[in-house]
Amino acid sequence: MLNLILIVLVICLLTLGLVFLIDRFLPQKVKPVLIIVFGLLSIFLGYKIYQSINAPIEFNKVRKERFSQVIAKLKDIRDSQEAYKTVNGRFAKDFNSLIKFVDTGSYTITQQRDSSFMRFDKVYQIELQKDTVIIDTLGFEKVRDSIFKGDDRYKTMMEVPYAQGGEKFEMKADIIDKQGYKAPVFEAKIKKNVVLYDQPADLLARENAHQSVEEVNGTEIKVGSLTDVSTNGNWPPIYDRKSN
Repeated sequence: MLNLILIVLVICLLTLGLVFLIDRFLPQKVKPVLIIVFGLLSIFLGYKIYQSINAPIEFNKVRKERFSQVIAKLKDIRDSQEAYKTVNGRFAKDFNSLIKFVDTGSYTITQQRDSSFMRFDKVYQIELQKDTVIIDTLGFEKVRDSIFKGDDRYKTMMEVPYAQGGEKFEMKADIIDKQGYKAPVFEAKIKKNVVLYDQPADLLARENAHQSVEEVNGTEIKVGSLTDVSTNGNWPPIYDRKSN
């Protein structure tokens, strides 16, 4: 915005100065040349004004489109990791293990039902009814069918959309101590600079400095945490809304 104000002021000052010079001091034969120069200069400055106004608008469009695809991949990683933890009790440390699990792993489908039985009570010396819960195994379901519904995009979920150097998401898993409880955690992330590699440096710097509930804060787009028991992403709710 400051650049835009400065450009407008420069145009106004140049216009006034050139008009004054042409009308008061310069010979008649020089006026056509100056008019042409002035016209070209006006076009150039007008283009710079257009760029100052339009660049942030285009940046926001590009950012939203690219972030949406990156976040979609991070959600696939999270869903796969949560399934891995359900079966194995921990998160996968690398993508090879995670993809292999999705490709070959299965959920156990169970059904829980209440039941009861009679047991001799040594205190009362009689048979008493005891309540219990019975868990029946009904079958198995493939992880890839449950999460991806026949889509094989999980095989490339480590690849970062729009990355020009073949960059992949950085993913780590660990076990941390939370008040005496050993909690599995994981984190997957990528720097915004990789996704917005071709965008204006000033707008990219502003993007990396965001600290707002309506923005993807910080210099990275990520899901999960290696310090907290969380599988949340650092993106705002707008990226969780389904497209019509």
